[in-house]
Amino acid sequence: MGKEIVLRRVRGMKMLALAGAAVITLGMTACGGTDDDGSDGGSGSNDKTVKVGLAFDIGGRGDKSFNDAAALGLDNAMKELKIEAKDLEAAANESENDKFERLKLLCTGGYNPVIAVGFVYAGADPKTGPLAKAAQECPDTKFAIIDDQSVTAPNVTGLVFAEEQGSFLVGAAAALKTKTGTVGFVGGCDVPLIHKFEAGFKAGAAAAKAGTKVLSNYLSTPADKCSGFNDPAKGETQATGMYDQGADVVYQAAGGSGSGVFKAAKAKGKWAIGVDSDQYNTVQADLKDVIITSMLKRVDVAVYNFIKDQAAGKFTAGKVVFDLKAEGVGYSTSGGKIDDIKAQLDKYKADIIAGTIKVPEA
Repeated sequence: MGKEIVLRRVRGMKMLALAGAAVITLGMTACGGTDDDGSDGGSGSNDKTVKVGLAFDIGGRGDKSFNDAAALGLDNAMKELKIEAKDLEAAANESENDKFERLKLLCTGGYNPVIAVGFVYAGADPKTGPLAKAAQECPDTKFAIIDDQSVTAPNVTGLVFAEEQGSFLVGAAAALKTKTGTVGFVGGCDVPLIHKFEAGFKAGAAAAKAGTKVLSNYLSTPADKCSGFNDPAKGETQATGMYDQGADVVYQAAGGSGSGVFKAAKAKGKWAIGVDSDQYNTVQADLKDVIITSMLKRVDVAVYNFIKDQAAGKFTAGKVVFDLKAEGVGYSTSGGKIDDIKAQLDKYKADIIAGTIKVPEA
């Protein structure tokens, strides 16, 4: 129930390639890392070691997408601050209690802050789910959760994004580049968060070229624990079906399953759009040429800023929004395939920031 904050400026961050990252598990040392009163001074102070716990979603480090973006934020913070870090990965088909135990293990181990990567840590009922329980049992620990704003506790911050705005831009790119007039969207799980990606993508495609047909499909539902975020084979099958139906550009918001979409694009001689990070820079070399752009979701910036604020003793519970104006979302230009339409996309970006274009979320 903390006040809503919209970040207006993001500084000091550079886009870095996500490649070959290893799990960071630093040895625990006797220190005052659990002290969060900020008495050591301002941001960037080297007098205090911050013990940061990161609880990944399924796929963990190495998914070349969502989890890796969170890991990059931690890695960047470690270059600037004195940090001890421990990250733990979720397992497929685990229970909500397993997620709670992971968060509890980190907070009782003295890690503060603890960052939950993914809305799944909110649980089916955000009042009694994994994060709410952990926040209640560890009241002195500051928590953050990526992609959720439903957990309202005095020691929880929800780091959320305007995914629909970034998706609008890549939807416009898809419509401007398609030769068949048909494009596709593959979502990892049929949940409101991923609906934002689809809604923005469709709106952008319609704005750029009226009549563009958008094929949509989801790889999983909450009933099967959103397994579609880590099923490349299913991603490849769904994308192949869309290419067979005439799509020549497919946008995936499917986490680790996105690699399957890229493989399908390669096999069919078509194009694809990445998500979260600049996936042109993270996929295997033979798949680079199928990626025309990626919808950038700066999870790395959100994680970095949260850790840096915590090191400075700054914490405000509630929702923090990363939108186009805050450079929290955007699109990539690696590979040069959309250089010819960049001016048009930037015009859409300016109109969204100005409020001239209102992008739907559902």
